[in-house]
Amino acid sequence: MSLPRLLLGLWLLGMCCPVDAEPTVTLAFAGDLMLDDGPGRAIAAGRDPLQAFDSLLRGVDYAIGNLECPVGNIGTPVPGKFEVFQATPAALAVLKGRFQGLSVANNHAGDYGRVAFLHTMALAEQAGFALVGGGPDLRRAHAPLWIERNGLRIAVLAYNEFKPRSFEAGPDWPGVAWSEDAAVVADIQAARAAGADLVIPFMHWGWEYEPQPSARQRTLARVMIDAGADVVVGGHPHVTQGAEYYRGKLIVYSLGNFIFDSFKTNATRTGWLLRLTLNRHGLTRWDTHIAFMDEDGLPQRRPGAASPCGKAGDTQVEKCINQ
Repeated sequence: MSLPRLLLGLWLLGMCCPVDAEPTVTLAFAGDLMLDDGPGRAIAAGRDPLQAFDSLLRGVDYAIGNLECPVGNIGTPVPGKFEVFQATPAALAVLKGRFQGLSVANNHAGDYGRVAFLHTMALAEQAGFALVGGGPDLRRAHAPLWIERNGLRIAVLAYNEFKPRSFEAGPDWPGVAWSEDAAVVADIQAARAAGADLVIPFMHWGWEYEPQPSARQRTLARVMIDAGADVVVGGHPHVTQGAEYYRGKLIVYSLGNFIFDSFKTNATRTGWLLRLTLNRHGLTRWDTHIAFMDEDGLPQRRPGAASPCGKAGDTQVEKCINQ
């Protein structure tokens, strides 16, 4: 074959099959899903708390939310805790088809004790949800949630670092994965060694109602990225806390609430649904969609409003108009 014909063939191959055309996976992350109190009463009355976000949640390959309450009808409230929640088992049905994974790494997972925590996990797993951030012992509490789609293998890790620490999992007792820096770094590195193309920590951290991330959040986010994390996602403060890049990797500090009542200010009633598009090299694009809680704590869409977004190669967080 002559050189010109060879070059023409290579050019046509590149036009048909670009070398940067990689299979992608779309993920969604939601903040606190609290299915007791106002949301629980709405569910019992036949309302669908996720109706407004149904198409967005079903439109991704995999969605993960933070289950901010035990589920079941056993156990007793932990003494001395200011607020405790427990949703009915029927409440899990509203998450079906919208979420595939749930984090239990939060400060309310143990509201009704360890037996109720294990009962919650059993009910959620029986309903078809994959769980992360908690388990019957320390090893399983720190195990990743594996997402395998379109040839990609993604490890999601989840940790809590907001009191009470008494509900941390131990060598032979159940609880949540606590965020100790050395353990988090080891988990990220272990996930890589186990074949993860991408690693995403999902954190429950920060101070409540603070609109900016703390120095602790910023430091830990950088530690995780230095250890090999591709994206860092957080929640817990009941408000959104913005996003930024570090070494080209996205950090979304707090998604705020997603289903939660009893909040009165715009900031505490506003959360984000985060959508990520990833390939084996990392994040290619991302956006957020505003979830505004109504009086019952159910999220409503805010089309026409702007919230953070971006794409591969960005150095500054952009704003996109919610559709």
